[in-house]
Amino acid sequence: MRLLRALTAALTVSVPLPLFAAPAAQGESGTTLTGQLAQLGMGLIIVVGLIFLLGYLMRRVGPMAPQGGQHIQVISSYPLGPRDRLVLVDVGGQQMLLGISPGRINTLHVFDEPVADAEGGAVGGDFARKLQAILKRERKP
Repeated sequence: MRLLRALTAALTVSVPLPLFAAPAAQGESGTTLTGQLAQLGMGLIIVVGLIFLLGYLMRRVGPMAPQGGQHIQVISSYPLGPRDRLVLVDVGGQQMLLGISPGRINTLHVFDEPVADAEGGAVGGDFARKLQAILKRERKP
């Protein structure tokens, strides 16, 4: 509350710029209302352009942290409710089924053999591979 009062006090103490100045006063100050609005508009365009440029560059470059050497990989996730989910995780070649809820992570099962490959498809799922191959062939011509 004190900050708000101090801010309003600082704004009321500042010297207001004349919006409608007499022609003689315009020559003295060197700026007009249209000049100020043009300067404000150009500044706004530059700031918005920089935001879009940085967003584009971040999408192209991606995170700066190196991605090599990742030993933990989330293979699949299934929501059970608004805050709970099941997650299949691959850690060093061994897959685990985890139950995740707010403030808690439980290991539900550790699989001896992989249930799904690292790309998220089921191991031994020839149907999915064949379907993808057919779809790729149809797109080429």
